Amino acid sequence: MFPGGTPDLQAVLQQAQQMQEQMMAAQEELAHAEVKGTSGGGLVTATVNGTGELQSLEIKPEAVDPDDVETLADLVVAAVRDANANAQQLAQAKLGPMTQALGGLGGGLGGGGGIPGLPGA
Repeated sequence: MFPGGTPDLQAVLQQAQQMQEQMMAAQEELAHAEVKGTSGGGLVTATVNGTGELQSLEIKPEAVDPDDVETLADLVVAAVRDANANAQQLAQAKLGPMTQALGGLGGGLGGGGGIPGLPGA
């Protein structure tokens, strides 16, 4: 299973603790990040944090047509989806390498190595 015999449990635990600290720091950074998404050529801009929570919504006056509220609603939904997709890309960039590394610690138990709250757990 491990080349050269059994692993040093203390070293494995220390590595896991370091990775957990890095993961927590990255999650904190994501919670404070601002990620924007737009639709309608910039008529609607949604801002979410790195975890996808909607923070603000900007609608340019020319996007507002009282006779066509459905289009405005579609633009809002599209902008929020775009912002969330951008937030997911940011999260993958920040957390992806760490969750893959944790998968190696867990002996192939999935992305999170069986650690609650991580993908694959």
